[in-house]
Amino acid sequence: MVAGGDSGAATYDAALKRRQAMMGASGPMALVKNFKVFRIALFACIGGILYGYNQGMFSGVLAMPAFKSHMGEYDPFDDNADQTKKGWLTAILELGAWIGTLLSGFIAEAFSRKYGVLVAVTVFVIGVVIQATAQSGGPNVILGGRFVTGMGVGSLATIVPIYNSEVAPPEIRGALVALQQLAITFGIMISFWIDYGTNYIGGTELGFQTDAAWLVPVCLQLFPAVILFVGMIFMPFSPRWLVHHDREDEARRILANLRGLPSDHELVELEFLEIKAQSQFEKRTVAEHFPQLSDQTAWNTFKLQFVAIKSLFQTKAMFKRVIVATVTMFFQQWTGINAVLYYAPTIFKQLGMTDNTTSLLATGVVGIVMFIFTIPAVLYIDRVGRKPVLTIGAIGMAICHIIIAVIVAKNSNQWATQAAAGWAAVAMVWLFVIHFGYSWGPCAWIIVAEIWPLSSRPYGTSLGASSNWMNNFIVGQVTPIMLNQIGYGTYILFGLLTFIGAGFIWFFVPETKRLTLEEMDVIFGSEGTAQADFERMEEINREIGLTAMLHGLGGNGDSPDALEKKGE
Repeated sequence: MVAGGDSGAATYDAALKRRQAMMGASGPMALVKNFKVFRIALFACIGGILYGYNQGMFSGVLAMPAFKSHMGEYDPFDDNADQTKKGWLTAILELGAWIGTLLSGFIAEAFSRKYGVLVAVTVFVIGVVIQATAQSGGPNVILGGRFVTGMGVGSLATIVPIYNSEVAPPEIRGALVALQQLAITFGIMISFWIDYGTNYIGGTELGFQTDAAWLVPVCLQLFPAVILFVGMIFMPFSPRWLVHHDREDEARRILANLRGLPSDHELVELEFLEIKAQSQFEKRTVAEHFPQLSDQTAWNTFKLQFVAIKSLFQTKAMFKRVIVATVTMFFQQWTGINAVLYYAPTIFKQLGMTDNTTSLLATGVVGIVMFIFTIPAVLYIDRVGRKPVLTIGAIGMAICHIIIAVIVAKNSNQWATQAAAGWAAVAMVWLFVIHFGYSWGPCAWIIVAEIWPLSSRPYGTSLGASSNWMNNFIVGQVTPIMLNQIGYGTYILFGLLTFIGAGFIWFFVPETKRLTLEEMDVIFGSEGTAQADFERMEEINREIGLTAMLHGLGGNGDSPDALEKKGE
């Protein structure tokens, strides 16, 4: 590595050590240090819960007789009827989320992260309200409402984590990532059990069950959404966004307020200069690669994300990264996880759980095991590595699919006399979800986020998210058709694709644990990209005074308490 890269890496290392010396408690313990930090973590949870709840809630609603009575051929009572339109009821949300994801980067940058969340929540609420009128409007209202809701979900799933990571103090950013993932699985879990409870409203049979059975879980989404909207009004702007839009004095005040320190405190100054350096880096990168878009107008901001994504396809080295990101997300969805989340009650009925209440109960267990087995990944992924976890998880899921296929093939016409076989298949579904929870759920997103150079990361991650949502849409659309027409072949297809996914990860995806950006370049054949990024960043660090500040403070071993007194 040449001197510029060494100097840039040294600056990052010095900044990191200096922050750690001043911050004191880190990780989950830092969440309770003060109310401001706790509030940020709480809002990370609300956004994640809303996203997860929306993912899981509709599977139970689709199985409710009162809902079916309004949907006609879109959700037929006869399980042998054409299921094509049923797929649209589910998948239309993912199509909306895909569009919402594409627009979220522009909204967050042009209008701010704070206003972007408010816009996304407003769109989400409008979609839920539209769905609530389906008693009179029928399936077209559900389709329209879920598409609009999807746009809100897709935007929230992108903007809320960005906002929280930029507003939160550095010592809790890792904890926020963990909380966000756990909140999503928690949202899925509670949605399944709410469906199980509301299924009893009026009775569980057609003619007795009231519309409240499905309206309650649909409308319950409004409460966390309203809390998020109202609370967001009182939340500060992202300091990073303010710096990027030349509102530095305001950014410094907000940063000091969030840290509970004077604006001239050493820690505030250090964080502020790091934010400013990153902002200048992004502006200079755009000016170098896309000079025609360097002016920060709304139209240029909108065009930039598409032009930048296009540029990822134009060199062999970056195209390799595109393949890793998009194909990893392809295989994440084609493990069949969202087939289970969206159609679990239907799947369990086909596995012999003919009573709707029993199938919803089995669905509730899916939510519990997914939540519990996401925790190990949060704790151990950085120790074990990505490839082993993803490969073992994929092989485990694929074996579960094949076993389910064998059980269904042998017993599909005799579940009444083979109850044990049905429960064995259900147990395999639960085991499948366990394998997904510790592996492909969190780890696929980690791979997609960390393979890119600094200058390409926002656009590469966006591309990976787009692949996720589009494949999510396709799986949601075709799953009821496959279950209806090819039966156990559905599980064989998911199983074979998941085996192929394991091979793809093992043979084509590099282990990214603890790799530097330069080492990523060597692996993907784009040596010098990260080096050039570091050199540009080091030049900026010198210009704004960050390098001088760190050199002037080097070797200071003050404790956090002593530093606190200095700031006072």
